Amino acid sequence: MSEPELSYEQAREQLVEVVTRLESGGVPLAESMTLWERGEQLAKICQSWLDGATAKIEAARATDGMGDGEA
Repeated sequence: MSEPELSYEQAREQLVEVVTRLESGGVPLAESMTLWERGEQLAKICQSWLDGATAKIEAARATDGMGDGEA
């Protein structure tokens, strides 16, 4: 990616803006396609952050002996 890495919050905010513009229905087709592609990129960034957070939580639970599914 040519831009600096976005935080989860930045990517999510931009994704919300993209979805809002797409849902407005007033965007020309070519711009809609560009927005869709950007939305896909932003969704992947958000998912990557969430996957990392999940992995950290699971590792912490395993370290604390809570990795057996008990809460």
